[in-house]
Amino acid sequence: MRGRRKAQNRRSGTFDPEDAKKVKHTRIGVWDFYEEKRPILGWNIPGTSMVEHYLDMTRSLPYVWRMMKDISQIRNCWLLVVLYVFIELAHSLIPAASLWYSGQLLSIVQIAIDTRTVDKDFLVRISVGRMGCAVLGRLLGHAKSTISYPLANRLKQYYTVHLFHARARLDLPTFEDPAVQRQLEEASQASQGGVAWDTFSMTTSAVSTALHITSEVSMLATILKDQPDGKLLATISLSQSLLDWFSKSNSIDRGHGVWAATTRNQDFVKMQGLKRVVSYPEHRKEFVAGNLAEYCTTVFKEAAQRVGDQAGDFWEVRRQWKSRKRLSLASLLKEPWKELPQIVFTLRAVQYPASIPVSLASLNLIQHTASSFGWTVYRFIDQFGSIADQLATVRKLYDIVNIPNRISDGTLPFPEDTQKAKAGITVEFRKVSFRYPDSEDWALRHVSFKLLPGQLCVIVGANGSGKSTVLKLIMRLYDVEEGEILIDGRDIRTLKLGDLRQAVSVLFQDYTHFPLSIRDNIALGNPGHATNDDQVRLAAKLGGAEEFIERLPEGFDTYLDRPVTDYYSGVPEGTKTLFGRPVEYAGLRGITAMQSNTGHSLSGGQMQRLAVARTFMRSIVAEDSTVGLLLFDEPSASLDPTAEHDLFTRLRQLRGDKTMLFSSHRFGNLTRHADLILYMDDSAIEEAGTHAELLARDGGYARIWKLQAQAFI
Repeated sequence: MRGRRKAQNRRSGTFDPEDAKKVKHTRIGVWDFYEEKRPILGWNIPGTSMVEHYLDMTRSLPYVWRMMKDISQIRNCWLLVVLYVFIELAHSLIPAASLWYSGQLLSIVQIAIDTRTVDKDFLVRISVGRMGCAVLGRLLGHAKSTISYPLANRLKQYYTVHLFHARARLDLPTFEDPAVQRQLEEASQASQGGVAWDTFSMTTSAVSTALHITSEVSMLATILKDQPDGKLLATISLSQSLLDWFSKSNSIDRGHGVWAATTRNQDFVKMQGLKRVVSYPEHRKEFVAGNLAEYCTTVFKEAAQRVGDQAGDFWEVRRQWKSRKRLSLASLLKEPWKELPQIVFTLRAVQYPASIPVSLASLNLIQHTASSFGWTVYRFIDQFGSIADQLATVRKLYDIVNIPNRISDGTLPFPEDTQKAKAGITVEFRKVSFRYPDSEDWALRHVSFKLLPGQLCVIVGANGSGKSTVLKLIMRLYDVEEGEILIDGRDIRTLKLGDLRQAVSVLFQDYTHFPLSIRDNIALGNPGHATNDDQVRLAAKLGGAEEFIERLPEGFDTYLDRPVTDYYSGVPEGTKTLFGRPVEYAGLRGITAMQSNTGHSLSGGQMQRLAVARTFMRSIVAEDSTVGLLLFDEPSASLDPTAEHDLFTRLRQLRGDKTMLFSSHRFGNLTRHADLILYMDDSAIEEAGTHAELLARDGGYARIWKLQAQAFI
């Protein structure tokens, strides 16, 4: 049976733990548990929970229909769908068929008692049919599992692409929005089969369970209509199963509903913190150096004494609390209710001794069917409650494709003249002001400058002065709040985003490395030439990375962070490596799977050289590159002085006529060659000019230049 999905369908509104009218507060050990009060008929029965929950199902139905149309487009999927539904429904009728054969056996017993004769041929056919139902049920179950594997995989593969596209299309401000992240997470929540498979299998299972219940009850009523006291016994037994279900539904901790838990016990909080101090490796050096062992042990012991036996993990404490609540009216009634069928049978046997064999067989059949019936009803109710949540997930799965981006696309193609753009691009800021989302501080304030085609500009200043923000705004990762940015004389917001970013190559200070091979990491600088190995190697050489890449065990095929994990179990501890990667023996021996350390560590300087190589691949190596503007954000932050000097020399030699803009807080000799230097401080441009002009002005730039120069005297 599938458990109900948790927290899938978040309602609108708020949950206020302090609202005593709507929220029940319970103290569980050191935990304060706040639970939304349920209606009087708050059992887990369709129709007694909030109407809004089920109205949500109707809003989700158009998306389910869209999903069915999408499934119809998947290769060979409809055939598997039809087969799966047929097998599921056929399998649901097996219990009713078995019940019919059992009823025929009762008839044979009744005839034998009344006439002292047995129709042997009929008995054989019924016996074979009864056993055939068991065999057929097993075969149908096997066929269902066989079909479900390829069907689930095809559905999952299709919607994996759907989710990938939904995430890939989002711009930076939209992607960083916590509400969007929650929406993406909710739409992606599913079992290994994915949202589509969960929805299809859950709905099919609920329908088959309803058919199972209906057919079994109908068949039982047909069989018992002529049996003495049969209806009475059936009613008692079935009601006993429902009573048992009510008892379980009130005692089992499913985690449904709206609730929250916290602890305000400062001693317990301190104990958890001290556990981390003595357990986490990153604290061990200062823990030992500070001679904290005796003090922390004393503090922990005193806190533990004050907390006493109230401490404990929330789930463990809540589970124990729920076990103490299992005594309910339903649980009290269900035990004596179990005895009623035996009492009725005994009274019947005393009055009519000749009917004992048939009554005994009827009683056994009824009790067996009632037990199965109770479990089936419980499963159906649980499934029905889950469908509303599941259908809401389907709606979210399709809604994420329509999440609007914050950065609107322009309409004008860029550049108008490709050859002209290769010779450099004009960049102009006019009184630009900008604040990052959810920040009240200005990252840039009234910034103005103009960079002509082919010029080399260096932005200098302390960390946090706004240097990196200038580069992000040129790439339109964010839009300005005030002022405007002009690219070749046109408002940057009017240009097509794809064209603009294709004409600009950028290396950010907080660069990333993808969980791909080193070759692919460099090649992604220019995806159109990703298969050109010669260009990848040339880019690595220009970036100063080729030498250390060749020394790696797998060279350009090395993964820095391998996205596929190696699993193994029971490996002798003498084994140091598997598949060329070191083995980590973490956790307890005997667990089913452990994973290897699948990455290769590089120094900060080596990682930065890879990032620079990717930029070379984009802007210089590709012969048909349309890049006319090069942006570098602290490109030498992790390089030693020799590597920094070599990098700047190569960049100046290879940039050709392209416009180049650097941001840096280390000047080196780069600023000597700059056509324009922008000295920034406190989110604004304080000084602008050439190296000689700014030194002559003897302002902030000259002061920092002299400070850095003195370090090498």
